Amino acid sequence: MDPDSGNRIPIPQHVIDRIVSAIVRFQIVCVEIGVPAQNIRIIATEATRTAINASEFIGAIHHKTGISVKALRKEEEGIIGAWGIASSFSDVEGLALDLGGGSMQMTWITSHAGNVHMSSQGSVSFPYGAAALTQKLANLKRGKNKEEAHKAREQFREEMAGNFRAAFDTLNVPEHLVQRAREQGGFPLYLSGGGFRGWGYLLLYLHQTKGQSYPISIINGYSAPKKDFEDTEALKEVARTAHEIFRVSDRRRKQVPSVAFLVKTLAESLPHGIKEAHFCQGGVREGVLFREMLPVIRQQDPLEVATARYAPSSAEALAALMLAALPRPSVSRSFPSSITLHLIQAFANALYYHATMSKELSSSAALYSTSTGILASTHGIPHAHRALLALMLQERYGGELPPRDRDLKTHLQGILTPEEVWWTRYLGKVGLVLSQLYPTGSIDTSKPRIIPSAEWKNGLGKRGEKEGLDLTIAIQEVAYDPSHLREELENDVQKIQKVGKRKNWIGGRNGWGIKVRVSVVEEDLLAR
Repeated sequence: MDPDSGNRIPIPQHVIDRIVSAIVRFQIVCVEIGVPAQNIRIIATEATRTAINASEFIGAIHHKTGISVKALRKEEEGIIGAWGIASSFSDVEGLALDLGGGSMQMTWITSHAGNVHMSSQGSVSFPYGAAALTQKLANLKRGKNKEEAHKAREQFREEMAGNFRAAFDTLNVPEHLVQRAREQGGFPLYLSGGGFRGWGYLLLYLHQTKGQSYPISIINGYSAPKKDFEDTEALKEVARTAHEIFRVSDRRRKQVPSVAFLVKTLAESLPHGIKEAHFCQGGVREGVLFREMLPVIRQQDPLEVATARYAPSSAEALAALMLAALPRPSVSRSFPSSITLHLIQAFANALYYHATMSKELSSSAALYSTSTGILASTHGIPHAHRALLALMLQERYGGELPPRDRDLKTHLQGILTPEEVWWTRYLGKVGLVLSQLYPTGSIDTSKPRIIPSAEWKNGLGKRGEKEGLDLTIAIQEVAYDPSHLREELENDVQKIQKVGKRKNWIGGRNGWGIKVRVSVVEEDLLAR
């Protein structure tokens, strides 16, 4: 669009030339690193599809590069974008919105273990992209006085709200999602596209300044509560006054008022409202690739896969020992559902990665591993899972930290519930004991050194009045033990037992925690 008149104009030739040159440079890089030519694809979305000279633009790319550009249909673009959102989280249930420059797509989505479902209608497309909406709002003001401009703006807002409500009805959102939104105060939103990611980075900026210290700066997996997401005035003020905002360009900053207009209208018009917003790095590019993966690949857990390269030879056996140290859920008691089998396997996989470092480094390096360290670039992980694994790994090295890093630990704990934090301490200490028993990470399962078991127990404590966890570690009964295994193990398990001390509960003596009793017993393990 012409920046002065607001009228649609063809893509300028100098812009076409620069884009073609960039693609040619990309092809050269692909040759250098051995990417087959047939594996390079170019996909076009709204801005290209609707350009006045779209055919000339696409033709110029093909002529210079030999690559045919695939322009996605309007409906297809939303579907592919939703697949990109599905690639960004292991579990997704809510409304998916993709905000590009020229359009916004909306659909509903559920995704569990790589099984993705969305509206049979595909998605609904609106001409409310960040750039298009910025131009539209500017046009509404052009040539009008303040009162006329305000009236035109409010009429347009009502039109947008009506279109959003109509789209919601068209999409046939499943009743279980509607019922949950009704009960929980709104729909979870899963947001992708540059327009929404810019909004997410503004929220991150707010959460990392003015006395707040949110610990992770990765946009994928970042979540914001309803109150913060809908605080459009605060975010507009940040965009207007902040000297520099991480990952928000001047172009994005100029689009903030229009995105704020969109967010406010969306919040006011969606049936049952918005519960929370989850930001996704995955868009059309990731969606195309994720959709083409075999289901057996899609269902793999990202964190477990990412840590597999660091796994010791007996990682699965180590994970089994950790699971055995957790009591089975009962009618009245359980541990958090966020601590999954996949998370425990990822913990076992990464259990020894920092072990070669000195004591002054290992605990800190483990704490940073999921936010700026070896797992920072892993796609598809919510921030809560990054916090869980980082805290477990840090506890595995004893939990001692220099003053600077204690703050990071506190802020990571702030992402989680006190209950989740307590269990990271417990599992971390279990991992510490296992790493001391098996310093190389190799276990001969035919000759087990230990077999742990755990159960919920009443009657714990000096007076027998406390409820808690009873962990029993069985070792092989022998007539003579030159390694003094029992003696050493009884000393080591004190680290686990201390997690249950009231003074070590999360939040202090009146915080969250449970009593832990650990017993070491001798049995004939080979006869089991």
